[in-house]
Amino acid sequence: MTSSDIQKEIVTACKIETIKATIEDLNGDYFALLVDESLDVSRKEQMAIVLRYVEKKGSVMERFIGIIHVRDTSTLSLKKVIIDVLIHHSLSLSSIRGQCYDVVSNMQDDIKGLKKLIKQESRLAHSIHCFAHQLQLTLVAVSKKCVQVGELVLLVSNILNVLGDSFKRVDEFRDSQNEKL
Repeated sequence: MTSSDIQKEIVTACKIETIKATIEDLNGDYFALLVDESLDVSRKEQMAIVLRYVEKKGSVMERFIGIIHVRDTSTLSLKKVIIDVLIHHSLSLSSIRGQCYDVVSNMQDDIKGLKKLIKQESRLAHSIHCFAHQLQLTLVAVSKKCVQVGELVLLVSNILNVLGDSFKRVDEFRDSQNEKL
């Protein structure tokens, strides 16, 4: 298990099987496309693609299907990468019912942005603004300027980590909250 080649093969096999299970779970139904781009530690531009869909039992699922290095971040180039990924996984553009991007202008622009280009391919692919991303950026900025906010965010994060590590603790917490109601 110490060979880097073997480790890469195992990770690749896990990735393939995980994405295969996601595509099977999606079962050709409608989905939303969530896309974000960022620089990695080596300063390469990357685009992450996530599918959001409702599975057979009615639960909303968000499943990561890829992170792709993009040399060109023009809207046409990003559109091509997205279409290539969808085609590679036998997903139809006509099944897109929602699209959500970060606040980068080349994605959100109403005139020539990525959301406009995808909507031209799939007219029912409505765009949803990514307010959660903006909230996260705001919290990070505020916590850097206000020590108390930073400490609160850290405290809440630690509480969630402690609770989330144990089903028993989650059940106990839920029971204590129900008693208060």
